[in-house]
Amino acid sequence: MKYTCTNTLQQQRDKDLMRVYHELISSAKEIRMMNIYEQIVMRPAKRFWVSEERAAVVIAAMMNGNRLQKMRKTKREMFQEIFKRAMRIKKRNPNMTPFELATLVVKQPAPKFYLTAVSARIYILNVKKKCYEERRKKLRHLFC
Repeated sequence: MKYTCTNTLQQQRDKDLMRVYHELISSAKEIRMMNIYEQIVMRPAKRFWVSEERAAVVIAAMMNGNRLQKMRKTKREMFQEIFKRAMRIKKRNPNMTPFELATLVVKQPAPKFYLTAVSARIYILNVKKKCYEERRKKLRHLFC
């Protein structure tokens, strides 16, 4: 089953990506877009860009021994980091449920975006396209 972001979570992720994108573009001496996208995904993110519900499902599965073999590498790496942090919290609070653990962990800063450079490129280009279309709608009366 494929899980997708909720609309607001997706918008927040896109905003976080664009923040890093603008930081890198403004500080770059030479702009090579694939290098920029590769740098973006390695930068820290404001949080883990996964819902609490999905993280709880995966934490519970990992507690039951699932090693996430069929998951893509970047997603598996993200969930392993989430699980590691959740288990640290669980040691101090053994009665916490997977959902409670997930709720705490996913809101913590993530060490990176856990995306491929190609995925980051697609997300950023979609945001830029949406912004362009919104600006065009606002200014359409000027082009009649």
